[in-house]
Amino acid sequence: MQLRIFTEPQQGATYDDLLAVAKATEELGFDAFFRSDHYLTMGGDGLPGPTDAWTTLAGLARETSRIRLGTLVSSATFRLPGVLAIQVAQVDQMSGGRVELGLGSGWYEAEHTAYGIPFPAKRFGLLEEQLEIITGLWQTPVGETFSFAGEHYQLTDAPALPKPVQASIPVIIGGQGPKRTPALAARFASEFNLGFAEFDEVAPKLDRVRAACIEAGRDPDSLTYSAAHVLCVGANEAEFTRRAAAIGREGAELREHGIAGTVAEATDRLAGLRESGVERVYLQVMDLQDLDHLDLVAREIAPHVG
Repeated sequence: MQLRIFTEPQQGATYDDLLAVAKATEELGFDAFFRSDHYLTMGGDGLPGPTDAWTTLAGLARETSRIRLGTLVSSATFRLPGVLAIQVAQVDQMSGGRVELGLGSGWYEAEHTAYGIPFPAKRFGLLEEQLEIITGLWQTPVGETFSFAGEHYQLTDAPALPKPVQASIPVIIGGQGPKRTPALAARFASEFNLGFAEFDEVAPKLDRVRAACIEAGRDPDSLTYSAAHVLCVGANEAEFTRRAAAIGREGAELREHGIAGTVAEATDRLAGLRESGVERVYLQVMDLQDLDHLDLVAREIAPHVG
């Protein structure tokens, strides 16, 4: 099982904060550093303010050398697909081919209102067309052009440049919808992510995605299956309680919904996810100043679930 570090910078973080976490992620042996793509805090004052996801990843691309870098997930409402394809391809070049794109339809209306970003009531069509365009631009051979005529976007004779370093940038699609999201993942994704699902629902929800792959004529095993859960672990009960208080969460609730508790409890929870079909876990780190937290997981948990 791969363990990835997942951050929520809209809650309040500078680029330097994120750089410190990314460097620790790399030095401690985790697989990847990912971040959310949001512009408004979801509780608290959010100071010193948000950072842009792809600007952040561009910087980290030049300041790391091994870890994968990506979004969980970028919103289709934030950027035009042609622009996003250029941004992601450029960051892939800057990183030497370590970028992954998580893309979703967007859900947080308040951040759109706050920053003047249009938020249409129906967004699934936007997401589907963006996936068609972005993957189409990347796959167009050099010297040829790409055109697209959709309901939401139209492209005419795009040169489809620049090209990413990777022959195929991994695309992550996630969600808990029963039909449309699994079908979209079967069509476009290299990874399906199940974010913050109840633990007893993980296996049946992943089975829906496998069924969608079969229906689409795709080998279900060609898709990577991942989950995301909040991380809060202590070397002992007192340390766990301290870390839970630092992120404003109750210990019992964290144990029920997260990778949380003592080292043994967190290890068992990850083992249960693996039995449910999860191959990769995004550990949502809420206290970005607590790098000892990452060190504990790397030393005491990762060796037993890898």
